[in-house]
Amino acid sequence: MKKYIILASIIFAASSCANNKSLELYGKISMKGSTPHTYLAIEDKNTHKEYKISNPNKFDLSNKQNRFVKLKAKLIKKAIGAGFPAVIEVVEAK
Repeated sequence: MKKYIILASIIFAASSCANNKSLELYGKISMKGSTPHTYLAIEDKNTHKEYKISNPNKFDLSNKQNRFVKLKAKLIKKAIGAGFPAVIEVVEAK
């Protein structure tokens, strides 16, 4: 019985670590929100979902506003609802 519990906990731990979702997005980068609460976001052209970019300075994405770019990103936080988009961390920008 102890073996099954240990085996189950190892499988559970491995599956929770594997939940690190990576995304490939192609869309337009734009500034969203109102003055003290602005953020840079990308709207994926295929799915029409909006993603808040947590690290826009790393790839100088502020200068690429209103342009279509291709990003590889890691999903950090899922979308909660209107006004609270999913949060991503950009790994590569093209």
